[in-house]
Amino acid sequence: MGRSTAVAHDDLGDALACAPTAADEDVEVPDDGTLAQLAKALGHPARIRILRLLASRETCITGDVVAELPLAQSTVSEHLRILRDAGLVQATPVGTRSAYCISATGVALLKRGVAEL
Repeated sequence: MGRSTAVAHDDLGDALACAPTAADEDVEVPDDGTLAQLAKALGHPARIRILRLLASRETCITGDVVAELPLAQSTVSEHLRILRDAGLVQATPVGTRSAYCISATGVALLKRGVAEL
């Protein structure tokens, strides 16, 4: 792919730490609209791949995600935006970049909503 945009996470220190989030049992059953938005965010294979990637790492800078996918940076950014808007991913500004991680609360809402179907 020829991309070398990965950032040394050690150089970014605590800025990459994701905020603590609720445990599965701490979330209420989401309403139908919220569950639909969560499900819709999973409606593209690239977004599922991004979630799997983020789940396997503590955090990722946008460039790290781009380096792992055969997609343009703008396309990855759009997928990350959709996941963030749905509440499945958290973003933390780190200088001019963003660090992304899984939102445990968003995933817990999704699990709880599906379990209640």
